[in-house]
Amino acid sequence: MIETDRIILRKWRPADLDPFAAMCADPRVMATLGPVMTRDETAALIARVEDIGNRYGMTFWAMEQRADGTFLGWCGLKPGAAGTPIEQDMEIGWRLRYEVWGRGYAREAAQASLRWAWDNTGTASVAAITTPGNKRSWGLMERLNMDRAHGQDFDHPDVPDGSPLKRHITYRILRP
Repeated sequence: MIETDRIILRKWRPADLDPFAAMCADPRVMATLGPVMTRDETAALIARVEDIGNRYGMTFWAMEQRADGTFLGWCGLKPGAAGTPIEQDMEIGWRLRYEVWGRGYAREAAQASLRWAWDNTGTASVAAITTPGNKRSWGLMERLNMDRAHGQDFDHPDVPDGSPLKRHITYRILRP
C-alpha cells in the first residue's frame, strides 16, 4: 500500500498475529502504552484496526521490512479517539518491535503516512497523542515538525484512573 526504501505499510495478514502478539506482550514496548496484551487481546486489536481500515480507507497498517518481509510493527492514520481533543482529527500513530527501535523505521513510516494523508485526503492537519513520559514518541513528533498543542493535554478516557499513563499530550502538524 505505502512503500519506502526500507519498509512497506500494508493491510494486515493472518501471519501478522504471532509477531504482533509477541510485540504487544513485551513490557519494554508497552511501558508507555498500557499493560502487556494477551494473544487474544492482540487479535481483537488487529480486528479493530482492520475494521477502521475497511470503514475509512486508512488505519494503523502493518509494517514490514521491504528487504525480507520481517514484521516490524504498525504505523498509519485513523480517526482520533472519541472523548479526546483529537476526536474530530486524523491521528497518526506507530508501535514497533523493541529490537528495531532507534533505526529510523518509525520516522520513515510516519513521514510516508503523512505524505499519504496530504496526497489522499483533504485533512487540514494531523494529530498525535502520547503520554508525557514517552519521550521517544514525542521526540519523533517533534522531528516530524509537529507542534505541541499545550492547551490540549488531557486524561485519556480509555485509561483507568490512577494509572501513570492516564495523562496525555497532543501534537499537531498542519498541511504543508
